[in-house]
Amino acid sequence: MPRDRNGEFKQQTVAPYKRSNDTLESFVIHMFQKGVTMTEIADLIEKMYGHHYTPQTVSNMTKVMVEHVDAFMKRPLEKRYVCVYIDATYIAVKRKTVSKEAVYIAVGIREDGTKEVLTYAIAPTESAYIWKELLHDVKQRGTEQILLFISDGLTGIVNAIQEIYPQAKYQTCCVHLARNIAHKVRVSDRAEICEDFKSVYRSDDEEAGKAALATFCDKWRAAYPKVVKSLQENPYIFTFYSFPKPIWRSIYSKNLIESFNKQIKKYTNRKEQFPNEEALEKFLVSQFESYNQRFATRCHIGFDQARSELLAMFLTKD
Repeated sequence: MPRDRNGEFKQQTVAPYKRSNDTLESFVIHMFQKGVTMTEIADLIEKMYGHHYTPQTVSNMTKVMVEHVDAFMKRPLEKRYVCVYIDATYIAVKRKTVSKEAVYIAVGIREDGTKEVLTYAIAPTESAYIWKELLHDVKQRGTEQILLFISDGLTGIVNAIQEIYPQAKYQTCCVHLARNIAHKVRVSDRAEICEDFKSVYRSDDEEAGKAALATFCDKWRAAYPKVVKSLQENPYIFTFYSFPKPIWRSIYSKNLIESFNKQIKKYTNRKEQFPNEEALEKFLVSQFESYNQRFATRCHIGFDQARSELLAMFLTKD
């Protein structure tokens, strides 16, 4: 039988797509969430059901996600979050031309230890100004108090945070610092210097961590004075030590949000590019909704043990 490339053939086993066909629509959205392209989804439908849909028709089935985008960005947020991880990843999107743009993502951990994607933004590059706008949106949607922000130390980010949440503390991602150190030293020294730095953020308390940094600086100052100087001038390495010990490993780095961003990139790599910003937003929000649903009742490691101490920290800040 010849292929019905124009989508005009009316077969009897499966009805043509209608808005009410929730099963087919759900299938399309599920495949869309997994990074499957519209052309690939159309081919799958034809193989499974014997009916041909154009990629554009398949794309129209995801239009319901536009409503999800609007609802996601307007939903009220929690009054308090223990910590908020902020990070940007780059994804190719077409405007007049195709270029990778920064997708800003903020993930928060609630008082009960559960986590959710709070909000996002898309811009050509990452800047503290966009982060400030994004955090202003978070505050407008009901979040009054955040104890800690964790990020990779983007220039101007601390000032942007303090303008919106002046009482919040800030933690530089220690794993990011370790990566920077690795890039600035000889290959032959990388393993040793990174292992030495690890003792700075894996000590038993802040005093021991500072002692470990002093030892690190004494050992490596002659060989790498700029590396040592940058660490000595960073006031945000030890912030996490002022929080309950059970959550230290969760808050001295932004690995939590980086792993989520890697998952998003894994799916977007199949697509090569998004044809417009709307398509990118539909995809992103589908990922965010899935993430929020998955972790809505799962307490992040360590936070259950630290709950009473964290509550006291919130009350102290009030």
